[in-house]
Amino acid sequence: MIDELVDPSALAKFLASEAPDYAGDFTVERIGEGQSCLTFLVTGDGWRVVLRRPPRGDLPPSAFDVTREYRVMRALHDHGAPVPVPGPIVLCEDKDVIGAPFYLMESVDGVVVRDTLPDALSSLDDRARMSYQLLDTLVDLHAVDYAAVDLASFGKPAGYLERQLRRMNQLWELARFREQPDIDGVGEWLGANVPEQTEASIVHGDYKLDNVILAPTSPATLVAVVDWEMSTLGDPLADVGWLLYFWLDPGDELFRGPGAGGVTYLEGFPHRADLLRRYAERSGRDVRAIDWYAAMAGWKIAIIMEGSYRRFLGGVTDHPTFARLEEGVPALARRAAMAMRGELRL
Repeated sequence: MIDELVDPSALAKFLASEAPDYAGDFTVERIGEGQSCLTFLVTGDGWRVVLRRPPRGDLPPSAFDVTREYRVMRALHDHGAPVPVPGPIVLCEDKDVIGAPFYLMESVDGVVVRDTLPDALSSLDDRARMSYQLLDTLVDLHAVDYAAVDLASFGKPAGYLERQLRRMNQLWELARFREQPDIDGVGEWLGANVPEQTEASIVHGDYKLDNVILAPTSPATLVAVVDWEMSTLGDPLADVGWLLYFWLDPGDELFRGPGAGGVTYLEGFPHRADLLRRYAERSGRDVRAIDWYAAMAGWKIAIIMEGSYRRFLGGVTDHPTFARLEEGVPALARRAAMAMRGELRL
């Protein structure tokens, strides 16, 4: 199956030509639990690199764009921005090499926290430390001068929220195949209550705890931000709403579909309101409309996951957790509706 996604002989020829430091025999292993772009560990004699490519199947235009990932990571890395990213190595935009565009980046030694905490990072101090480093790194990202790091043409900051709504409504029409009243209701409310965008920054687009890599030992240290495929220039509060939508407080519904789940309801983790307060204090931004941004986050992920579920049912994607999306997507949409009603205690 892996050979169908990463042709080893074609990749070997590409490496010999474009990245000779990584030429020679290697193995390819699929890693990670992401539900969008596919991630592989490529291991050779004395080296390891990570390859990212889009999933298979008929994909929506501009979705799963690994070239965007590579570009923003290259810019942040080369300009020494205060946002740690894996070192980018090489981008291949020719889909004929392995069947899709792809890029290689350095392998980062660390752990990703999803549904369980590593024993080495399970102390109450480490829980708080990883949380606040996650938040503070987001503040740092939003403070980066995107023009100074050669990303002025990375997106169109003005009208970002309206474009997001228009784009996601288009994707919803492509993904729709069953009744999802919460997606429809939240979408209507978002369109009728768009807040005024007052600032623009680099927006990660999928910023949450399981999209960063932590050093494997205490004290908890954030060593890399990954999964930049949805990054652009836009409203920084979109990232804040996304982070808070996925952040579980004690008493929240513990839904376990793709794109959901987590450990932040456990003792020692700050609550959503604590993170929001810290972001407002450190960034100086007005966050009074945050419920709208959290609702948009839930609406977007529900639409994205419904598209993934449709591809899963059509046999064009094989991620094992997609079978849970029959109930997982409605759960994501219900949480978006809660944010719309101001029930996430932000």
